[in-house]
Amino acid sequence: MAVTPPPTKTSGAAIAETLDVSVPEEAAGERLDRVLADAFDGRSRSFLKRLIEDGCVSVAESGATIVEPSYRVKPHETFRVSVPEPAEARPQGEAIPLEIVYEDAHLIVIDKPVGLVVHPAPGNLTGTLVNALIAHCGDSLTGIGGERRPGIVHRLDKDTSGLMVAAKTAAAHEALTDQFSSRAVDRAYSALLWGVPRPSAGEIEGNIGRSPRNRKKMAVRTTGGKPALTLYRTLEAFGDAAALVECRLATGRTHQIRVHMAHIGHPVMGDPVYGSGPTRGRKSKLSADALDRIAALPGQALHARLLGFIHPETGEKLVFESDLPANMAELRHFLSSTGN
Repeated sequence: MAVTPPPTKTSGAAIAETLDVSVPEEAAGERLDRVLADAFDGRSRSFLKRLIEDGCVSVAESGATIVEPSYRVKPHETFRVSVPEPAEARPQGEAIPLEIVYEDAHLIVIDKPVGLVVHPAPGNLTGTLVNALIAHCGDSLTGIGGERRPGIVHRLDKDTSGLMVAAKTAAAHEALTDQFSSRAVDRAYSALLWGVPRPSAGEIEGNIGRSPRNRKKMAVRTTGGKPALTLYRTLEAFGDAAALVECRLATGRTHQIRVHMAHIGHPVMGDPVYGSGPTRGRKSKLSADALDRIAALPGQALHARLLGFIHPETGEKLVFESDLPANMAELRHFLSSTGN
């Protein structure tokens, strides 16, 4: 197994070292994390597995990031491994404003804005929801759910806004995690889509896994992936150019709504990854004001509108709702008055 410095030095204060690992013939078909563990003396397999999952390993020839430790290597493939500088195991509290919807001694519900990352990861070690929660809740979060993700039981993408619940005690964390795992939590999302789904309500079922063409994206897979089911209903149609849709999750896969809606030809507006649906015909039916608002979206027009769960201490059913954020509400207004 050859481990060598890459041909060019990688810059960036967050990277301690960058090394290339070449796969020998006899290692063909092995898991990537096992191959890297064999190549790096003094580095545990669990450490290297985290590096892979955090996006620190790529194929040297193509630059494609590999995020699955179980990836099966090919002979003579070369992987570039970027090892970050050691970071503090425990995130520090930061005075980041939170929109708190509900809070008691056991849990906190917040309305997350677009642009806020949920937990620290390479590239976003500070300025996250976790940093804000630590500052707000203090030492009570210590050790709940792991040092890097204290209190977190579920997540939203950086550019998806809406309701989230975090645990403030170990018992609450365990109970809420069980509810999410068993799909006992009510979750509804509002999405502004390109085009109008037909039928107006239905189910989208299709396994979701890493795209074979782009490992940074998810895709509906005919083989592999994990089962995924999204239920949708159209709340408002703007001619045949756009629609406001409610989506409910029967499963919780990465980027599920974004992937499923794009798969049926109605991607979420403003989606920088899956949003290749604004055809010339659809655009031509929208007003200039609506098009300007779409171009100005900071991310996908997707909002976690409703969150319902059983309180882990009282057994009471709690249901919270959140209005559309200002940018989506404004876009909806111009879509409604576009004169389709």
